[in-house]
Amino acid sequence: MIKMIATDIDGTIADWKGQFSPAVRNCINKLKAAGIKIVLVTGRMHSSAIHVAKDLELDTPLISYQGGLVKDCDGNTLYRKNLNPDYAKEIIVWARENNVHINLYIDDKLYVENDNEIIKYYVDGKHIEYTVCSFDDLKIDNVNKILAIDIKDADRVSSWVEVLKKKYPDLYIVKSTPYYCEIGSPEAKKSLGVKFLRDLWGIKREEVLTIGDQDNDIDLVQSGGVGVAMGNGTEELKKRADYITDTVENDGFVKAVEKFVMKI
Repeated sequence: MIKMIATDIDGTIADWKGQFSPAVRNCINKLKAAGIKIVLVTGRMHSSAIHVAKDLELDTPLISYQGGLVKDCDGNTLYRKNLNPDYAKEIIVWARENNVHINLYIDDKLYVENDNEIIKYYVDGKHIEYTVCSFDDLKIDNVNKILAIDIKDADRVSSWVEVLKKKYPDLYIVKSTPYYCEIGSPEAKKSLGVKFLRDLWGIKREEVLTIGDQDNDIDLVQSGGVGVAMGNGTEELKKRADYITDTVENDGFVKAVEKFVMKI
């Protein structure tokens, strides 16, 4: 029996405009009424993801920053795994040398060095504020993660992942969309955030359904008793999943719930 659903947000329950279909909203309401815990598991900042939780009227803790931060809806920190500041400083230098735009997240605040089209694209519709400044003026500590972005060249992003994984094999480096390269603590994984909440609530692994759509959801999908890939998911994710549902546009989340949890 499924007691907990751990779900990615973008491309899974929300379309790429950040919208939730009426069917998804209805499904989530019925799951809540049935007492099933719904946990949002996202690469987003907590301060962005909390708007999603409030919109869906969820009161469960949020797993943000790829699993690097777990906070309850009152803002209390339950679990936190930051990026080592020495690594963060090295990656800032790498980004400058290679003309790579990076978002730097410190204490759930977003900093960039250039106010360009990339950051404007990133924050659009996500309830995110950001500060433009030289990173040299910041204390590089309590770093949630670094996000390297190229909104036009997915192959370039793939090359960053390859280069950085070789240079920093002990960090968690993964693509979260074709255009985003996530860099975080090795303990900042979606699966570890899910395990933390499972242990907190006394829920067994086989009682959890996990669902996502991108490569950064691979370890999430593999952490549940039932691991589901969205129909719009990456091929690598689909290879690792127990089941492939429909696309986000066709309410794949709802269809997975109907198959494994309850009729909607």
